Amino acid sequence: MKLSLVALGLSLFASSAFSAPSSLALNDVFDLEYANQVEFSEDGKVIYFVRNRMDIKTDRKVGNIWSVNVDSNALEPITSGLHMDYAPVISPDGKRLAFISTRDGSSQIYMKWLTSGAVAKISNLTQSPSGLTWTPDGKQLVFSQFVPAKPKAPVNLPGKPKGAEWAKSPIFIDDVYYRSDGAGYLNPGFYHLFNIDANGGNAQQLTTGDFDHRGKVSFDTEGKVLYFSANRHKNHALKPSNSEIYSLDMRNQSISAVTDREGPDWSPRVSPNGRMLAYIGFDDKRMNYENADIYIRNLESGETKVITDALDRSVEEIQWDNKSRGVYFSYDSHGKTTVAHQPLKGKSKVLTDAVGSVAFGRPYSGGSYDISPRGEVAFTLADPQKPADIALVKRGKPIKLTDLNNDALSNKILGKVEEIWVKSKHDQLDIQGWIVYPPGFDKSKKYPLVLEIHGGPVANYGPHFSAEAQLFAAKGNVVLYMNPRGSDSYGKAFAQTIHHNYPSNDFDDLMTGVDALLEKGFIDEKRLYVTGGSGGGVLTAWIVGHTNRFAAAVVAKPVINWYSFVLTADYYPFFADYWFPGKPWEHMAHYMKRSPISYVGNVTTPTMLLTGDADYRTPISETEQYYQALKLQGVNTAMVRIPDASHGITARPSNLMNKVAYIQWWFDKHAEK
Repeated sequence: MKLSLVALGLSLFASSAFSAPSSLALNDVFDLEYANQVEFSEDGKVIYFVRNRMDIKTDRKVGNIWSVNVDSNALEPITSGLHMDYAPVISPDGKRLAFISTRDGSSQIYMKWLTSGAVAKISNLTQSPSGLTWTPDGKQLVFSQFVPAKPKAPVNLPGKPKGAEWAKSPIFIDDVYYRSDGAGYLNPGFYHLFNIDANGGNAQQLTTGDFDHRGKVSFDTEGKVLYFSANRHKNHALKPSNSEIYSLDMRNQSISAVTDREGPDWSPRVSPNGRMLAYIGFDDKRMNYENADIYIRNLESGETKVITDALDRSVEEIQWDNKSRGVYFSYDSHGKTTVAHQPLKGKSKVLTDAVGSVAFGRPYSGGSYDISPRGEVAFTLADPQKPADIALVKRGKPIKLTDLNNDALSNKILGKVEEIWVKSKHDQLDIQGWIVYPPGFDKSKKYPLVLEIHGGPVANYGPHFSAEAQLFAAKGNVVLYMNPRGSDSYGKAFAQTIHHNYPSNDFDDLMTGVDALLEKGFIDEKRLYVTGGSGGGVLTAWIVGHTNRFAAAVVAKPVINWYSFVLTADYYPFFADYWFPGKPWEHMAHYMKRSPISYVGNVTTPTMLLTGDADYRTPISETEQYYQALKLQGVNTAMVRIPDASHGITARPSNLMNKVAYIQWWFDKHAEK
């Protein structure tokens, strides 16, 4: 019976052949594309980017590098094939494009000669490279790569006869970090910096030691000194947020610390005139959130100053202007990603707030941008009706250069996305959200409401394309997504409201949004549904433990018990230090007060759980605890395990389809007839 119901739920999403226009259907996700990883040519006339799509035969994301001419909008493929080509970086002379590709079955470094069109693999690495950076003279590339260490085996059994088949040897673990979401159980070793000749050859290791060295790097103007970020402190494993900026002498590989404070420093950028170093960082106060600022260090005097302290937002992705007079950067504000320019002295100037998310499944903010030598801004364009395209800021306005989804969406009727603001019933705090209306919406009718809650919990949704929200809307639901207190993009105080206080009044924020839609008159109060993933899964479980107003709930990849979560999650030192006042056994009452498991006795709402089997961020054991507790409580419940899926779940397109289909099926199953 259950199998037939699931099949029915899946079939409800099937689209009719040749129907036009029609609503978005599950299998349409394979037709969608999006752009990311923007890179300007040296003359500013061409924008290179990665064009991503979903391959229906392999059920994987594939991508190739394309270019678009800023004057003619002409598109041209730079690479091709059924694999991932990514991380394009232009050479200093503009004649070559280095990139990483999986075309031979492993991630390797490739080179494209732009004048001749020739492509060659220039590496033969045993591990995947990342963070490609050209040396100033264009002769070499620097990158990061994992260096395995010898497996630890303190015990070796004697007496095994030749040819005997004994059980596999035990795996000995004594590292702080021994498994990671998306990677599984980790092999011993560390990430180090390497360089390789741009014409190919053997890579040479530049850093050593039992520390990780990865992330963005920057050379001085002569290519003699390389700046990078790392946590090389003795207690780095238990204090993961205490990174510094270091300098590496390329002539003798000696390393010196440039910064020295309690807190993370990262993303070093040497100014074009070679006199200054910009980087991002903040003073670590063990809060759940801090604004990251831009620091400028005079490389001669060592004097350092903050240039973004007037901005109550967290900065990312810094780039110098070509005259060394200021820094470009991005930040999230009110659910939108903004690119701005901050001069060394004076006020910052916003260049665009239309940078588009590349999250694809859910409407998270973010995106990619680059600056031309002439100061033009190329970026991934936000559009709640389409995944990210490439755009250029011209005369202060975004001009779209590509339309990657015209063929896939031109005959589709998507849900309209509308912004909403409410004042929380808890304390009148302003809370922002967005409503996705079903296609053909008629305000005189009554519709079911799906409240969809973002993860994080310090993250944000915005006016961006969301395949999941549009699929729910296509089934006749009004979808509400919000940024309750604790979300970023509204300033430090707003995000820190949930410090050692999560979940709490974010529940009131969300219920205020639901009430606001009910007041509009087009929501059926008997068909209220709620779902969310990760931090949103926590809040969904919290909601059903504090109200029975929802007809059904789907709790995706949740934390149910903070005590067990901290002791089973992959980055447990961070969670214990920053999310709680201390270790679980020292503050049991605090941990349990904020745990949804403590309120399971109140739950009457039919509640399904959905989590990836290979989730090490919010382990499947959290889901199993709640499932079994609900069963003991006699609550209508079910558990959906996604095989081989990590915390993101939707890395494979079919998993995104399954996630939406199962959630919709559960809601339909519990709709009042």
